[in-house]
Parts: sequence; structure tokens; C-alpha cells
Amino acid sequence: QVQFVESGGGLVQPGGSLRLSCAGSGFTFSNLAMSWYRQAPGKERELVAAISRFGASTKCVDSVKGRFTISRDNAKNTLYLQKNSLKPEDTAVYYCNAGYTLPLYVYWGQGTQVTVSS
Repeated sequence: QVQFVESGGGLVQPGGSLRLSCAGSGFTFSNLAMSWYRQAPGKERELVAAISRFGASTKCVDSVKGRFTISRDNAKNTLYLQKNSLKPEDTAVYYCNAGYTLPLYVYWGQGTQVTVSS
């Protein structure tokens, strides 16, 4: 059974930082690219960043370039998202899934809420 468990969210002031984690199980983590998505209130879920199987390739949306860094630890079956210089528009629930362009699994975890506010 595929499972994604996201953690690390919280309330942070503009300009602050957070590190999100996603533990994946039920599949061979190192065999798949992984991605972070986010869904803001009233908006559709969007791809934020993606990383290839062994981390050689990464990509992210223009709105987070230079501020967010995606990484992974295949030994721990864990995906990370380092978020710096946070802005109020980064407020959303953040999710992870397998895949580099589209989510591979229809199952989604519970996500982790990130709120950027003063």
C-alpha cells in the first residue's frame, strides 16, 4: 500500500524558512522521481518542485526558484523541501507524490500546512 507522510509545516513569518519532509512507503522509493505539490485555498493543486531518482535532475516552478530546494535521501525513503525567504503567497497545504511531471499515484497523503503570515 502506497503511503506518503508529509511533515514539517507550520506558521512562519515572511522571510522565514521551513524544511518539509515526506516519507514514502509501499513502493521502491529509489526507483521513482519524486515531487512536491501545493494547494492554496480556493486554488488547484500545483507542482512546485521535482527531483529525479538519484537527484541528478531537479526542476521547480518560477515562483519558487532561488528560494526552494528539493532533495532526497533514498536510504531513508525521504523527500525534502527546503523553503527559504517565504512569502505569504507560499501559504498552502504541501503534498508529495511520485513522478517528475505528473503525479504517479492517485493516492495523496494528508499534507502539511504551511502558513506564512506576520
